[in-house]
Amino acid sequence: MQISMQLSYSGGFKESADTVAELERAGLDLVWVAEAYGFDSARLMGYIAAKTSTVQIASGILPIYTRTPTLLAMTAAGVDALSDGRCHLGLGASGPQVIEGWHGVPYSAPLGRTREIIEICRQVWAREDKLTHDGRFYHLPLPEGQGTGLGKPLKIIAHPVRSRIPIWIASLGPKNVSLTAEIAEGWMPILFDPAKARDVWGDDLDAGAAKRDPELGTLQITAGGMLAVGDDVKGLLDFVRPMVALYVGGMGAKGKNFYNDLFRRYGFEQEAEQIQDLYLDGKKKEAAALIPTEFLEAISLVGPEGYVKERLAAFDEAGVTHLNVIPVAQPGQTQSSLISQLKEWTS
Repeated sequence: MQISMQLSYSGGFKESADTVAELERAGLDLVWVAEAYGFDSARLMGYIAAKTSTVQIASGILPIYTRTPTLLAMTAAGVDALSDGRCHLGLGASGPQVIEGWHGVPYSAPLGRTREIIEICRQVWAREDKLTHDGRFYHLPLPEGQGTGLGKPLKIIAHPVRSRIPIWIASLGPKNVSLTAEIAEGWMPILFDPAKARDVWGDDLDAGAAKRDPELGTLQITAGGMLAVGDDVKGLLDFVRPMVALYVGGMGAKGKNFYNDLFRRYGFEQEAEQIQDLYLDGKKKEAAALIPTEFLEAISLVGPEGYVKERLAAFDEAGVTHLNVIPVAQPGQTQSSLISQLKEWTS
């Protein structure tokens, strides 16, 4: 497994980028740069490219509604050029609250749009001919009767470093996971329990894999959680509770929360209902307290060395290719030493 890490997007980016450069020397393979509704991730990815030399730099994620398909392709190609071929394009639909609330764009047809966007991006990077696309959601150039009528097929001026940049999709629902397994290089699930992942997503992954182009290779999977190694570290799991409660309880409305749906599919139907009710009622601490400890343990790597190694084996057996960790150093440890140790265990 390769080792990856999510970069904080809440502030202090220059300091975080310096940390990435340090962790690169310790063996970090890939860093995920989120966008949400903070700074745009493309500029931050370019900044990391200038500060590093080997770590792979991935958007995690760029929402599909916030840019045209060709701009997504241009952005990824630009970061790939700056980093000498280290860019990964992570895409996702985000959710209605962000897309309609922050961007003012209707949240519609995420699956169809994702498929067409990926087709267009790959055409742009391949640079084999002038770009044309006549899909349900995107038309390049605009057809007769729309716009000025002056649009014409174009080819990207620059020559991309690679004709194929790895594309990852953040997906949870059955149809979206199936689409991911069919057309993407990689899959970005969240709240991933390796012991139950097959039960929840197995049929969806198989359905997509049956249509997968062999040239894409095996589907890459990034998943993981908090990493803490020690004899008395279980209490750190409580720091994960608010994050899980936010997703399960607060990311969306009743009936429109993908993470709540996932929690139910894991078998926590009653807890999912209660957590969402409490969270939406403003009782965030009470909601967090209801997250089962067994679930926090399942999505994390927190415990003595032998236990963490067992968790590594579980993620590996579940098909995880890029272990995504949040390293929490204990006395006598650093984030770098944890990454180095993890790298040794996964080699």
